[in-house]
Amino acid sequence: MMRAYEFMIILSGDLDDTAAQAWVKSVSDSVTKAGGSVHGKPDWWGRRQFAYPINKKENGYYAVFNLLAPGGALDDFERQLRLADDVVRHKLLRLPDAEAERRGMVGSAA
Repeated sequence: MMRAYEFMIILSGDLDDTAAQAWVKSVSDSVTKAGGSVHGKPDWWGRRQFAYPINKKENGYYAVFNLLAPGGALDDFERQLRLADDVVRHKLLRLPDAEAERRGMVGSAA
């Protein structure tokens, strides 16, 4: 059964724009490889300043994705992100069925 997720990633501000954009494509490819799909276009927020320093960094690149994937399919993907040096933070949230329907993410309602 496909589940709806919202995924946010914060990349190091030390990267240049093209490297950060390459990470967005890499995330999309990894989700597809895991058996999921990216719903719509990723929401690219660009480079933003942090409210407080994180790992001695002052800013980072933000991107938000709507994902559809089978339950547990993204576990290895999250593990890879925890090990990646360019990823400052990431968060994967399962969306409630009502919110998934509101966003038009078909196949997520149980």
